[in-house]
Amino acid sequence: MRYEIRVEGHMSEPLTAAFPELEHVTMAGQTVLFGPVVDEAHLYGLLARCQAFGLRLMEMRQLPE
Repeated sequence: MRYEIRVEGHMSEPLTAAFPELEHVTMAGQTVLFGPVVDEAHLYGLLARCQAFGLRLMEMRQLPE
């Protein structure tokens, strides 16, 4: 499975380094994290990291394979 997670604002390099399994791009006041998610536990772990860093989640969606 591949997912896209959009968060508000531009994440700093040290902050994006906290998500080493995902690629990222910044656009229009958002940071888009995207990449493979191996299972539901991994997905919940990513969301927990977003919450721990105080990131405001704008959108999350599964990408077509």
